[in-house]
Amino acid sequence: MIFLVDHNLEGHSLLLSGIIARLGWLELLPIRFITFEEIELSVKSDDRVVWRFAQAHQMILLTANRSMKGKDSLEQVMREENTLTSLPVVTIGDADRVLSDPNYRNLCVDRLIEIVFDIDDYRGSRRLFIP
Repeated sequence: MIFLVDHNLEGHSLLLSGIIARLGWLELLPIRFITFEEIELSVKSDDRVVWRFAQAHQMILLTANRSMKGKDSLEQVMREENTLTSLPVVTIGDADRVLSDPNYRNLCVDRLIEIVFDIDDYRGSRRLFIP
């Protein structure tokens, strides 16, 4: 499973992926974190462009602060375009705690692993908050 990492979570994803690798999950699950830069997606892209890109490439968007207001807000896009087969958006409830609180970070990793294991159960659910 590929996570498309929102531009403001690149450091966070390094920490999360390091834990996932250290715990040996990569031997069981193909998990990758991809940045906007790696796929040449502008950090100024609106939420509709980002969501559509993630869906078209079967990526789970990992975010913390995408917009909830406006015609191209992530919330509006999901309401209009989400289907039963759409991948969810994973939203970190408190991004600062991922950086500062090892227990919170571990809870986020546990939840990400659970989501990847059971991804078909989460299709169509729009947004999942972690931990």
